[in-house]
Amino acid sequence: MAGPVRRTRRRSASKSDRMDIHAVAKLAHVSIATVSRTINHIPTVNPKMAKRVWEAIRELDYFPNTQARALVSGRSRLLGLIVSEITNPFFPELIQGFEEVAVENGYEVLIGSTNYDPERMKSCIRRMVERNAEGVAVMTFGIEQPLLDQLADRKIPLVFVDVAPNRPGMSVLRVDYHHGIRQGVQHLAALGHRSIAFVAGPLRLHSAQSRLAAFKKALQECGIPVEEKFIIEGDHTMEGGLAAAARILEHKNLPTAIMCSNDMLAIGVLHKLSRSGLQVPGDVSIIGFDDIHMAEMMIPSLTSIQMSRADLARAAVSALRTHLEGSTPKREYTIDTHLVVRESTGFPRGTMTRLRKFTAKRAESAAESTQ
Repeated sequence: MAGPVRRTRRRSASKSDRMDIHAVAKLAHVSIATVSRTINHIPTVNPKMAKRVWEAIRELDYFPNTQARALVSGRSRLLGLIVSEITNPFFPELIQGFEEVAVENGYEVLIGSTNYDPERMKSCIRRMVERNAEGVAVMTFGIEQPLLDQLADRKIPLVFVDVAPNRPGMSVLRVDYHHGIRQGVQHLAALGHRSIAFVAGPLRLHSAQSRLAAFKKALQECGIPVEEKFIIEGDHTMEGGLAAAARILEHKNLPTAIMCSNDMLAIGVLHKLSRSGLQVPGDVSIIGFDDIHMAEMMIPSLTSIQMSRADLARAAVSALRTHLEGSTPKREYTIDTHLVVRESTGFPRGTMTRLRKFTAKRAESAAESTQ
């Protein structure tokens, strides 16, 4: 009696147990060298052979070894991105935009976060150098000269925000803080606010200094006095916003509006005012800066000055590519800002009560005159 027929799993003759460059070469009927040159986009490869290689790669679902490609081509196609912190939603949104643009242009991304710590900055720089990053976008502040030299000495192109050393291979993303902050102050002035506080970021940071300077200049343009007692230094965190609001609440006569150096501070201020029994914007209006996604989700939704992460990401990648790909590099790229009005700003407290009384009085006068 014959035994049962053993059914064997049919395997494609085109696939091998190990998906590597040898399998691709075998399926495409070309040499390993041709596969390597095709993957590395060497222009001398015969177009018909290159087409067969890419078809084999798709059929085998083969992923080229990027490290091996780097050894062959001499390029890592790796861009470094250093940010200040991950806990602030602004930076994950920036990272996402930077990665999307980099990948679209054939680059991978290595990310480092400093948390404003010089030792962590040093570690980030070392990783960028060890992994042979071709260019680095430094989206943080306070990089020390010796660390800068580690990158500059290796001829690694760098992009900075706001300020950059005037050296070859370096570009700067210049944020127009004044435009958006002036729009914010003008918005408050048009509503009738004349007492406006400002919660700054850490004033050791150039960006925090720039935002405060833009605020004072905008007040001057609108003829509104600067009240130094209501200029509070924070730390760009929600906890910093809580502490700043507590200091403002110590004053008997509160400002009618508070502008903050970033949205995290503004959210902290909003939370503290609400816990203190004050209404936003009924008692105090609030404006943030950055326009992170969370700002739109707050109750009330936060009026904020938008600094586009997408614009920052595109400009940073574009600047690095011009240095790496032989284009004429620009020294500066301008990043615009503009006001996004939502629910956290309104007329100064008491304004509507006075308006209602004024309207009622006019109505009474009109009624008397008709009698």
